[in-house]
Amino acid sequence: MTTGATGATDDAGVPKGRFLRRTLRKRCPQCGMGELFRSFARLHERCAECGLAYRREPGSMTGSMYLCTAVTEVFAALLVAAGWILTDWSLPVFLAVSVPVLLLFSYAFLPRSMALWVAFEYMVDVSNGEPWAQPRL
Repeated sequence: MTTGATGATDDAGVPKGRFLRRTLRKRCPQCGMGELFRSFARLHERCAECGLAYRREPGSMTGSMYLCTAVTEVFAALLVAAGWILTDWSLPVFLAVSVPVLLLFSYAFLPRSMALWVAFEYMVDVSNGEPWAQPRL
């Protein structure tokens, strides 16, 4: 793996950061043109432009759920630390404020975690030389 002006690349020179940027813009990691989502947190089955399957098998998005959970837990820890250090709220007041904030964060982060997981799976497939993974730069 090498790094250059475009970020991390694999041995074939494919810039993997491009796949992440495409999915964070809610676009297909392969072509960058097709939409990733049909509605909030609902992936299209395939890219309308290049035909890339976003979910190739049942349970393929389990990793995105783990990613969302892990990031939400880190956010919760930071929220507790900030509440403890920066406020003098009682526990009931802190819970009344922080629980809705935490739930909103988790809900808002879910599509991003799904997009990141699609990009991660695609990067792994490109690195493994899967014949159907044809990055378009």
